[in-house]
Amino acid sequence: MKTVTPYQREYQALKSKIDKRLASVCFSGSFILKNEVESFEKEFSRYLEVKHVIGVGNGMEALQIGLMAKGIGKGDEIITTSLSAVATTLSITSLGAIPVFVDIDTYFHIDSSLIEKAITKKTKAILPVHLYGQSVDMDRLRMIAKKHKLFLFEDACQAHGAMYRKEKLGTIGEFGAFSFYPTKNLGCYGDGGAIATNDDKVAKQCRILRNYGQQDRYVHVKCGLNSRLDELQAGILRTKLPHLNVWNKKRRDIAIAYSHLLHGVGDIEIPLTRPYALHIFHQYVIRTKKRDELLSFLQKKSIPVLIHYPIPIHKQTCYPQYNSIKLPRTEQFCREILSLPIHPYMLKSDVYTIVKAVKQFFT
Repeated sequence: MKTVTPYQREYQALKSKIDKRLASVCFSGSFILKNEVESFEKEFSRYLEVKHVIGVGNGMEALQIGLMAKGIGKGDEIITTSLSAVATTLSITSLGAIPVFVDIDTYFHIDSSLIEKAITKKTKAILPVHLYGQSVDMDRLRMIAKKHKLFLFEDACQAHGAMYRKEKLGTIGEFGAFSFYPTKNLGCYGDGGAIATNDDKVAKQCRILRNYGQQDRYVHVKCGLNSRLDELQAGILRTKLPHLNVWNKKRRDIAIAYSHLLHGVGDIEIPLTRPYALHIFHQYVIRTKKRDELLSFLQKKSIPVLIHYPIPIHKQTCYPQYNSIKLPRTEQFCREILSLPIHPYMLKSDVYTIVKAVKQFFT
């Protein structure tokens, strides 16, 4: 692989616009919840075709604040997945609520056929994760939520611009949570996040909760958080947002190339694409029973492969109360998954180099 990374190529392509935007913020002397944040919220809401976007500090707090706005609290059960960043579950347990883990399907998502068995009198909501940039089975989840009078929330932290049928992910449930961590399809240069919702009351509560629970300055009506998207990060996101659809298309093109070139190589299982879903490939995740050996082989060749995620949440040391739970497919996949590099500023030569190395391993 070349020493210049895709992230450096991206910055070089946008350098003049980003530098100008950052300089404008610095000269303005306004850094918190001012024009750049307000403008980004409006622009991202138009992009998502949703009524409200509320900028917050990061993806986890987007989830946490959304849950708080819907009254989730101590003892409430939230049905979710164990194959995700731990932030999904931390947002639940931070409020004293209880995650109820359900195994996954072949798309790496919460298995909708198992959800109803997990519902109890304490169940308040379903929180799926649109993992790796692809939608869960939203038709089925909406039906279950409606039938059992449950809230449906969306962890869309890896799904900026992804769709289910004709709806953008993050706009289908009571609220959707987004992360703008630098590696995301739409990423800033630090931490950042947002909540999307069509519910006026939820939006109002989220705006209060993100800013110390303030309704007006120094008037605190809730016990809130300090979770505010800052002006500099909002400016970066405003610069990048117009490019998001093109970047997502480039990611899909790279994924198509990977799938074509890796078809039939070793025991590799290439990622499946769900019907009715527009996959934006935040990650391109293969499976192989020789994952650890392949990982080591590629790393020795300086190919930046990663595992998202090697340890499922229910097996993490910080959650000993869930360590005995058995989720066979989740546990199996966590032993087999490997994320190959994918970025809109990757070169064709990068893709061929990676595929050549993978094929070399299996020969």
